[in-house]
Amino acid sequence: MPLPFLTADRAFDTNDDIALPFDDHDQWRRPYRPGPYRVGTAALALLLASFVLLAAVIIAAAGAVGGAVVTFSVAALMILAALRMLRVGTWVSRAGVRKVGFLRTTTTPWARVTSLRTVQQPVRWLGLPRTVQGQALVLGRQGGEQLLLLTDHNADFLSRVEAFDRAADTVEAWSAEYGPVPAATR
Repeated sequence: MPLPFLTADRAFDTNDDIALPFDDHDQWRRPYRPGPYRVGTAALALLLASFVLLAAVIIAAAGAVGGAVVTFSVAALMILAALRMLRVGTWVSRAGVRKVGFLRTTTTPWARVTSLRTVQQPVRWLGLPRTVQGQALVLGRQGGEQLLLLTDHNADFLSRVEAFDRAADTVEAWSAEYGPVPAATR
C-alpha cells in the first residue's frame, strides 16, 4: 500500500510542468539530497551527543555543577557540528551559487560566473587527503578563479553517479537561467 503523503518524492512524481506553490527561487536551496555518508555521520554524531547529554545530566545530579556545564557545552558543540555537517554542500538561488563548507561559506553571484563545467580530475575521497580520479563540477569566476562545487567522491555522491549527474545538470540549469546572458556574436 503506497503512502504518498509520507514521502517527499510526491512533488517529483507529477508529469506536468506547473511550478509548485513552495517553489520560490529567491530562497537558497540545495539542488540534491544529502548523501547517505553525510546523513549517517551526522546521525552518529547526534547519537553520541545524546550519550554526552545523558552523562551531563548524571554529572549534574551528582552535584558537580562545573563538570555538568562543561559536559553540556561539549554536547552542544557536537550537536552544532552535526547540524553544520548537514548544511555543507552547494546551494543555489536566483542571487547566485553558494558553496557551504564546514567552516567557511563562499557565495558567487550569477553575474560573476564565467563558466560552469564538469571535468575529469583528481578529487578528494570523502574530503580526506586521499585523492582518486573522478568528476567535479567546477565554477569559473571573473578574475580567473575557480571554485570546486561538487565531486562524485564526496559524502553526498559517493557510489551515486546518477545523483551527481542530476545535481550537476541542475546547477548548470540554474546557471543557464540566471547567469549572465552571453554577448551576441556577429
